[in-house]
Amino acid sequence: MNMQKGFNSDVNYKGSTYHVQTEDWGIKNPFIVSRVFKNGAVVVTLKKPYSEIPEIADKKGDLVIKQALRRQHGDIVDQLVSGRLV
Repeated sequence: MNMQKGFNSDVNYKGSTYHVQTEDWGIKNPFIVSRVFKNGAVVVTLKKPYSEIPEIADKKGDLVIKQALRRQHGDIVDQLVSGRLV
């Protein structure tokens, strides 16, 4: 199983630009981590262990991890643009 490439998005919310980055830390450090940056500073971090992501806990594989990365990234972006995150 390989460490997966992450996702990056720039999101405009209430006149500010936020950068959202989600990455896989790999099987030796089994976390999916999302960070939200504003003006270069981290304003939110979400670090979720594989063990708390049901589909990864049940079946570790590159495709499963990539899907979990995509979903977590999308959830963070959705929370940001809806005003529930910052």
